[in-house]
Amino acid sequence: MDIHAFITALVLGIVQGLTEFLPVSSTGHLIIAGDLLGSHDEIGKVFDVVIQLASIFAVCWVFRTKIAEVTVGVLHRPRNRLSMRFVLMIILAFLPACILGLAFHKTIKQVLFNPLVVAGALIVGGIIIFIVERFLRNHPHQTSIDDMTASTAVKIGFAQALAMIPGTSRSGATIIGGVIFGLSRKAATEFSFFLAIPTMVGATVLDVYKSWHLFNVGHIPFFAVGFIASFVSSMWAVRFLLRYISTHTFIPFAYYRIIFGLVVLATWYFGVVDWSLPD
Repeated sequence: MDIHAFITALVLGIVQGLTEFLPVSSTGHLIIAGDLLGSHDEIGKVFDVVIQLASIFAVCWVFRTKIAEVTVGVLHRPRNRLSMRFVLMIILAFLPACILGLAFHKTIKQVLFNPLVVAGALIVGGIIIFIVERFLRNHPHQTSIDDMTASTAVKIGFAQALAMIPGTSRSGATIIGGVIFGLSRKAATEFSFFLAIPTMVGATVLDVYKSWHLFNVGHIPFFAVGFIASFVSSMWAVRFLLRYISTHTFIPFAYYRIIFGLVVLATWYFGVVDWSLPD
């Protein structure tokens, strides 16, 4: 593996890890970073699957105690209503993105996966976060995941489905959606992390199935560097966000999204960067 491949794998792995669970869109950042680094070919698509898998492992590790408790509660104590209810909420929230993703996955990747769409979604999402945090956030009546209702879970599921548009942010859609629908910021964030597990696993399995023929043993060192970088940075991002939300709002992320989106649009408009666009 040459130095350029090493740097590319390291940078993209870190970008994936830092942005997957923050409300800034990991897919959007990977599309932009990959475009700048020249990693938007078929191998780049497989690489994205690998580093996304690392993020899944990271969030599972951070929440391993809760996951173990729920698993034991469901498998060994079927009458444990709290564990069964938690699993039900995850399933209800997962279904909208699952159904819509299977229906529109190919079309979305062909049409919407380009930097200009990402820039627009970043800006719109940033404005929405700002409006919600400043004007629409009500006093939460569901202060923990265990307080969630089935209707809230379904609504968050449809909010998550919006994140199929690159640049929207899966975590941003679920967290802000949760806040709008009555969850506390902490509960919405934690639920977003748990919901990420089946959602990302499902998306990864689908991508692996479609890209399996592209896997090559010779790319293992490249994938390994990205996987490790994504795993480590994902764990840091999850722990950072859990600490951050206890005393802060998401408004700084709104500003970041808007500024970043405007920069991408400006570099395209003035010809500073020749962003790759679909034919």
